[in-house]
Amino acid sequence: MAATPENLSNEKPEGRWEHFSHGADIGIRGLGPTKDAAFETAAMAMTSAITDLERIKTRETVKISCRADDDEILFYDWINALVLEMSVRGLLFGEFDVHIEGSRLTATAAGEAVDVERHDPIVEVKGATFTELAVYRNDNGDWVAQCIIDV
Repeated sequence: MAATPENLSNEKPEGRWEHFSHGADIGIRGLGPTKDAAFETAAMAMTSAITDLERIKTRETVKISCRADDDEILFYDWINALVLEMSVRGLLFGEFDVHIEGSRLTATAAGEAVDVERHDPIVEVKGATFTELAVYRNDNGDWVAQCIIDV
């Protein structure tokens, strides 16, 4: 379901994202003070493996929902739902607004149609994997959400 860009929060997620090494594929990791923020920043890490996030304009929004009894499976489903929406709609997402309540995730992803010349995509993400899949609180109290993405 498409929503209007006005429905997406303009607030940047608290936290940070990073990549980590893993053979031929790419590790993504989101960190934040909440589980929601960790899922948002991990999605940013995934998109940044494709292109520079600054190149993506928020022209279109998509609603996404997932449900799983396990945080790790919920994260896996979240990343794969984003990959599916990007593939089916031909979009790149650069902003994410995630809300997790119990076993249910509802989110809005904002972005635009892929413009190969402007976005200059580096890789195509095929999906999340179970390799190094983890969602936990680290020693600093931050939430961490990570996995290897197949590229």
